[in-house]
Amino acid sequence: MPRLRRIAEMTSEELSRLERPLLVIPVGSCEQHGEHLPLSTDTLIAEALSDALATRHPRVVVGPSITVSSSGEHAGFTGTLSIGREATSNTLVELVRSAHWAHDVLIVNGHGGNVSALTHAANLLRSESRAVSVWNPHVVGGDAHAGHVETSIMLAISPTLVRMDRAHAGTVQPISALANQLTTTGVRSVSPNGVLGDPRSATADEGHRIVSFLVDELVAHATEHHP
Repeated sequence: MPRLRRIAEMTSEELSRLERPLLVIPVGSCEQHGEHLPLSTDTLIAEALSDALATRHPRVVVGPSITVSSSGEHAGFTGTLSIGREATSNTLVELVRSAHWAHDVLIVNGHGGNVSALTHAANLLRSESRAVSVWNPHVVGGDAHAGHVETSIMLAISPTLVRMDRAHAGTVQPISALANQLTTTGVRSVSPNGVLGDPRSATADEGHRIVSFLVDELVAHATEHHP
């Protein structure tokens, strides 16, 4: 059986032998991350954290990722794809409803723009008596998008996809000061290069430290909500 227990690599019969499977769904995005990071950054991070959880939680099986989600705030940048908040929420609801074989479900979110959609989906599913939780990564003092934090993580998990020679600072104002404008007029209105932060200080060592911290936080969440 695959060590990380990804259901895409398992047979139905192998999956049926697991006791009380906890289905983990990585949710990412397809959106610009400046000139230096790939469009799949949020998805790759959500998948890496989910895979790490699978090595530390005995019930975890990792489901297929949702790779296009709610990225309307990144409209206007080449490559960005979005299905919007409602469609993202509905997709999660129908996916979880179909997972009748799973004892419970943990949604691992890699994109801040998905928070409201995933929260709505989880609340609806819980009203239907389904055991569902959502985990959103948070690094205290970290920048918001394609800056030091995400670039460091990507240098740790997918270094060949990082173009550090193209890394440039964007706006470095705290996300709290930008929230209203981001919601109403999008990322381009506050950062023409699409970066919220400064990636130039990113390192792989820092990325490994951040990933280790986030995995510990995710394991703690899973242990508390899905014992």
